[in-house]
Amino acid sequence: MRYIKDLPHPQIKISLYSWNSKYIVKIEAGPYEQTYKIGEFDVTGPDEVEAMLSETFIASVLTRFQEMDRDWSGAIAAVSDEW
Repeated sequence: MRYIKDLPHPQIKISLYSWNSKYIVKIEAGPYEQTYKIGEFDVTGPDEVEAMLSETFIASVLTRFQEMDRDWSGAIAAVSDEW
């Protein structure tokens, strides 16, 4: 996997990679990660991938991270209750 660059954001880490003829957008927040892929031939280049990361998209990503945390915390609590 070839690292292209990090994209600045105050709340999350966004990294752009190229691998197997795809661009991979890896978004991390704490212990959670979301990955999005798009074919290199479906866009004109990394700049177009970056342009796809609109404020609306990022807002959905942040909401999804909150949902992931709620789900994971619930799973941990369910197992902890069994001990």
